Amino acid sequence: MLEFEELPELHDPILIAAFEGWNDAGEAATATVRHLAEVWDAEVIAAFDPEDYYDFQVNRPRVVTEDGARVLSWPTTRILVATGTGFDHDVVLVQGIEPSMRWRAFCVELLELADQLGVEAIVTIGALLAEVPHTRPIPVTATAEDDSVRERYDVESSRYEGPTGIVGVLTHMAGQLDLPSLSAWAAVPHYAGAAPSPKATLSLVKRVESLLGMRVSHGDLEESAQAWERGVDELAQTDDEVAEYVQSLEEAQDTAELPEASGDAIAREFERYLRGRDDESGR
Repeated sequence: MLEFEELPELHDPILIAAFEGWNDAGEAATATVRHLAEVWDAEVIAAFDPEDYYDFQVNRPRVVTEDGARVLSWPTTRILVATGTGFDHDVVLVQGIEPSMRWRAFCVELLELADQLGVEAIVTIGALLAEVPHTRPIPVTATAEDDSVRERYDVESSRYEGPTGIVGVLTHMAGQLDLPSLSAWAAVPHYAGAAPSPKATLSLVKRVESLLGMRVSHGDLEESAQAWERGVDELAQTDDEVAEYVQSLEEAQDTAELPEASGDAIAREFERYLRGRDDESGR
């Protein structure tokens, strides 16, 4: 069902994928892939036939003007390749919309294409709404299901249980094929998640850099992230309840990050407390 040009020969490619919809709070995940595509001047090599995977009443086609003619632009998932990445791997980028149906078939097609391109590993990117303050660095959690992948990339094991999106299905099916895969998720402040969040995008870009051992231009992301934070600051200043809520989130996060709040430190304090009680009872 894929429509594509002749597939290129790539050097040890890594696939990076993000999808609009449930997996994309603040549009941070798709903006990350879009930024990488722009920085690397990636070229489109394939696109899914949308007829098989999308409900057009949910994701409607758009009428656009191209070269003076009005044409229909259909919702789909595109595959791009970047060969001028500046590090040891070419990159396959997946810019998509979460399918409305036939998720397993969708993932099978995507993984078959990844196999044809010689993809060595898959990185899926997502963003979720969370109780975090906008004034602190946006947390990004990277996880993997396979022990060897966790050790190789120094990431955690996911403990999440519950509904999942196409990102979770793709990661799971890649693991069944023994294709190394990991996932990076940004936590976007839920009270500021309705608009695009360049601060979360910047955090995801930086996390991808650290995971893959590369550096890319941040372009105007730093400036956009600062402007976004100032905008949310102004919102909080006009609403006492929001301002109070943000302060409580800041205090909770700062407390959790204190060295003395670690599990080992708490255990040591508890042991000292018990010894102190024993000493008192022995007097």
